[in-house]
Amino acid sequence: MASRFFISLNAALYRLEQTVALVLGRRYPPEAYCVASLDIGNVNKQPPWSIKDILGDGFLWAVPKSRRSIEKRLKRKFGNPEYVDKLLKPKTTLRTCNVCGDDHEVGVLCPSCYKRVIDETKAMQDKIQEELKLSPVENEVVVLYDGEKDEKPSEFWEGKRIVEMKKSRPSWFSKNLTQQTTQQPATTSDVKPSELG
Repeated sequence: MASRFFISLNAALYRLEQTVALVLGRRYPPEAYCVASLDIGNVNKQPPWSIKDILGDGFLWAVPKSRRSIEKRLKRKFGNPEYVDKLLKPKTTLRTCNVCGDDHEVGVLCPSCYKRVIDETKAMQDKIQEELKLSPVENEVVVLYDGEKDEKPSEFWEGKRIVEMKKSRPSWFSKNLTQQTTQQPATTSDVKPSELG
């Protein structure tokens, strides 16, 4: 009689383990329970358990049990020829650059042309760093290419720091790009860190 009771109790505990593991999503083998030390008189007097007792104030996330296979990923992306075929659509937003002839998307600068601008800007920055070193820039810095200094009288260049590039100006780099704005300079000498950027 007692052996039958322990066998049924063991089966009930195993089913309880399986139910809790199924609810909580555990896949590892459960710990072993020791049934021999249970008091037989108190087994039926325990209150029934609930999920709220186990989780408390927490909650369960819905997570995938296994990763999606490559075949399923490709079917979601391109479809299945037997059911739905998601054809690859040709891109119609490509344009050819009028200057260099490379292709680029509409609304995006031509990468090849912009690379030339980046290289020229880097060369100008290196030349300014080489000429001015770490001295503070208090006067206006003017970058001039070959032959541009002679176009204006020497009085025009007074009070300006001149950095000369030893090459001719590129055709795409117009002179008005380096002109100052028409906005008047500030009269205050206060530095406001919030408005530096």
